[in-house]
Amino acid sequence: MRHLRIHAAVFARLLRVSLTGILQFAIANASWIGLVRIVASFGSAAVAGYTVAIRIVMFFMLPAWGLSNAAATLVGQNLGASRPDRAEQAVWRTGIYTMLLLAGVGVFFIIFAGPTVRLFISDPAVAPIAARALRTFSCGNIAYAWVMTTLQAFNGAGDTVTPTFVYFFGFWALEIPLAWGLAHGLGMREQGAFLAVVIAECTIAGASLILFRQGRWRTRRI
Repeated sequence: MRHLRIHAAVFARLLRVSLTGILQFAIANASWIGLVRIVASFGSAAVAGYTVAIRIVMFFMLPAWGLSNAAATLVGQNLGASRPDRAEQAVWRTGIYTMLLLAGVGVFFIIFAGPTVRLFISDPAVAPIAARALRTFSCGNIAYAWVMTTLQAFNGAGDTVTPTFVYFFGFWALEIPLAWGLAHGLGMREQGAFLAVVIAECTIAGASLILFRQGRWRTRRI
């Protein structure tokens, strides 16, 4: 029992890292709810098409999530070994592998969006919307790869604050207002919301790469 005691300093550091980690995923996932609200204004067929497309996309994102989690692990391991150079190399390599994987998936979906969607739904009002959404989302696959890899690398370094801010500005300050503006302001309807996702992800990818190259994550201490 003498070994069982609370280390307040360690507990505080764990709490700090975990709370911002929880917040970043809450921000990202809540933005999808806001997007559904915009799409829902164009009827049930638009919502159904969006749902089918995003479910297909998320399923094929699972291997990429595994790769990005590997990048986070390698960053933490190499920073702990005082090898930030090797940590950075691991992130770039993982990003390239993830990019190649999702690029191949994206090309497949752009070409075969219609047949893929019809495996899940045959409603003539929904299938074309789902196929259009799947093609649009797939255009951002390379950006998704770098977003997942670089932001998970920040998490692996113990910097959960940077991804939180990037997600907030990318999804809530850009994606949601842009989706509303394209869908309603420019009359693009649900396609405007789909396009806003790709634009936001490309912006987040660019910001993430810039922040990663600045290298401040190298000096993080947990």
